[in-house]
Amino acid sequence: MIKSFYLNNVVYYIAGSAAVVFVISYFQPSLFRMGGLILLLLAIAIVLDAIFVYSKKKGIEAERIVSERFSIGDPNKVIISLTNHYAFPVRTSIIDELPIQFQEKKWIRKATVAREEPYQLEYSLKPASRGEYVFNDINVFALGPLQLVKRRYIFSVRQVVKVYPSYMQMRRYQLLAVSNRLQEAGVKKIRKIGHSMEFEQIKEYVRGDDFRTINWKATARKEGLMVNNYTDERSQQIYCLINKGRVMKMPFNGMTLLDYAINASLVLSNVALTRQDKAGIITFEKNLDTYLQADKKPTQMNLILESLYRQKTDFLESDFEKLFSVIRNKVTNRSLLVLFTNFESLESLQREMTALRKIAKYHLLLIVFFENTELKSLLERKADSLEDIYIKTIAEKFAYEKRLMVKELHKNGIPSILTTPENLTVNTINKYLELKTRMSI
Repeated sequence: MIKSFYLNNVVYYIAGSAAVVFVISYFQPSLFRMGGLILLLLAIAIVLDAIFVYSKKKGIEAERIVSERFSIGDPNKVIISLTNHYAFPVRTSIIDELPIQFQEKKWIRKATVAREEPYQLEYSLKPASRGEYVFNDINVFALGPLQLVKRRYIFSVRQVVKVYPSYMQMRRYQLLAVSNRLQEAGVKKIRKIGHSMEFEQIKEYVRGDDFRTINWKATARKEGLMVNNYTDERSQQIYCLINKGRVMKMPFNGMTLLDYAINASLVLSNVALTRQDKAGIITFEKNLDTYLQADKKPTQMNLILESLYRQKTDFLESDFEKLFSVIRNKVTNRSLLVLFTNFESLESLQREMTALRKIAKYHLLLIVFFENTELKSLLERKADSLEDIYIKTIAEKFAYEKRLMVKELHKNGIPSILTTPENLTVNTINKYLELKTRMSI
């Protein structure tokens, strides 16, 4: 802990007033003594305030309470805990040296800390990129009781926090999936055709269960409603294929499309594991980067999280032919392949269509790509000039091409999702549950 001595701005105001009195005393000599008296009283007050504020070696203690890892795109809580060991309440100014990724150069909070009582300052941070974030020192400026002297405390509490894909979002969907309440997050409840799935067990009725599955014989033996529980076909392989190429660099609300795809892959993998399917990850760019074989072992979720955390890219052009070669050699059983990518023109899709058709020949391929939200705002804006008309016409052309891409993929027997980044996760889970319900995998 380092401490420094500062004079509050009040001192300079009083000293300035005394200087004005001295200047006036040149014309009115009787005021000279008054100026000297003001300076003397000011000096005595500064000395007394300095004695009060420096009376304890450790008048203020501070520590930062922060998790070892943050969730990208989510508010993450940080707490600064202060303890006042002075005999009087202390007005403080707190400056936390945040990681450089946030570019917060004027972060300051003010608080009055009561005597011998802990005080907690809570704030939240929302990281927009994965990687290591370094918190440095905490600076606390403590004012004396006369508000004239300011003492600076520097607490060397350097901490490194790793920013992972959105595990907060993952946990939320996991809780909803376990309690059969995914509809609350926007996941559609898809009607099942009959009961062609395997019977699993008889259990107590909970909200969300189909009342048509009530087992009346078991209900008669118990005091509460009992229902038959059926299970989907299990141990199916689900692979998330993440394109890390140039087309995924486009930003949206501070995050790239790549980060949105990584977050959605994490949630989808977790939901798949919750439903007893096997989840795996493949990331590619010019070459294959990561291959994590689909599995449902207890440690699989941690392996997926660590794999997605370490993803780095130079946003080069992606090679779909090489992706097909890898899938053909490594993924031998028929699987659901969810490809997160982006196409900005119909020509770019047609260039990759040969490789996509090859992959779809051996697996159920689901292509997830993104709407350009900026086009929507351009289309809704009123055209007031000839230039605006040209811009709206071009925007309409690109928006129409996106819809043509969906039709082109459907024509080739490849299901697809055209979604905005903020709806990516829920739309992907909806499609996964739909394919499971229809037994397409």
